[in-house]
Amino acid sequence: MEQFIGTGVALITPFEEDGKIDFIGLEKVIEHVIQGGADYLVVQGTTGEASTMTREEKRIVLAEAIKINNNRVPIVYGIGANNTQAAIDEINDTDLSGVGALLSVSPYYNKPTQEGIYQHYIKVAEASPIPVILYNVPGRTMSNVAAETTLKLADHPNIIGVKEASGDLVQCMKIVKEKPEGFLLISGDDMLTAAMRAIGCQGVISVLANAYPAIFKSISHGSINEAKEATFRLLDINSWMYAESNPVGVKNLLKQMGVCGDQVRLPLLRASKSLEDKIKLLSESV
Repeated sequence: MEQFIGTGVALITPFEEDGKIDFIGLEKVIEHVIQGGADYLVVQGTTGEASTMTREEKRIVLAEAIKINNNRVPIVYGIGANNTQAAIDEINDTDLSGVGALLSVSPYYNKPTQEGIYQHYIKVAEASPIPVILYNVPGRTMSNVAAETTLKLADHPNIIGVKEASGDLVQCMKIVKEKPEGFLLISGDDMLTAAMRAIGCQGVISVLANAYPAIFKSISHGSINEAKEATFRLLDINSWMYAESNPVGVKNLLKQMGVCGDQVRLPLLRASKSLEDKIKLLSESV
C-alpha cells in the first residue's frame, strides 16, 4: 500500500455564503495541495465536514474531486457511522470507482466494547469493495480502539492500516511492534507525525496540509531532523486550528492565503475576530 505512504490531506469542503458547495474553491484547494506535494487526498473526512453533509452531497464532492484530481494522486474516501448497517448501506450505495481506499471512523457516541468495535470493522471490511483504513480518534468518538483490537483487525486482508489520533505513543509502538508487514500506521495528529515516524509511522492524514502541503512533504519524506524542523515551524499555529473546532481554523487560514472562503456549516461558526487575528499573526512567521 505504498500509495498511502506520506502526506494525505484531509480536504476541507469549501462552501458558498448560502451554504452550498463551492466547487471553484474545491478546485483551488485541490490544486494547491497537489502542487504543494501531497501524496494523496482524503475526501469527506472530519475536516471535510461530512457530518453536516447529505449522502448525496458527499457523493457529488467525491465525483468532483476525482474529476479535478484526474488520476494525479490516489484518493481515500470517508465512510463511517455509529450504526454498522448504515455504514454498509452507504458503501453499497456509493460509486467507489476511482477511490483507492476507505477511511472509516470507529463508531462514535455508542461507546462500544472492543469486541463490538472489532465486529463492526469486520462487517465494514467485508462489505467494502476497496481496502479499508481504520480511524481511531477517541477525542471525537469517546472510545479508544485498543492496540490489541487494531492488531486483530490488521489480519483481515481488506484492512490495510490505521489512522491513529489517540495521541498515545505507547499504543502506537505496540501496533508497530506486532503489526503484519505492510500494515500502515498513519499519524492522525499533525504535530506528532515526526515523533511517530521515529517509531515506524509511515505518514500522516493532515489538517494543516490543506494550507502547508510543502511543509508536510518535509515532515513525511525528509530526514528525521528535517521533519523535526518543519514541525517546529507549525508548532505555534497548530493549536489555533482547533481553538474553535476543526475545520474553522484551517478554513480561516486558507481564506487569508486567498485559496478559498471560510464558510462552515452550523453548528460550527466562522472564526471569531480574535481567532482570525491570532492566525494572521502566527501565519506570518511560518
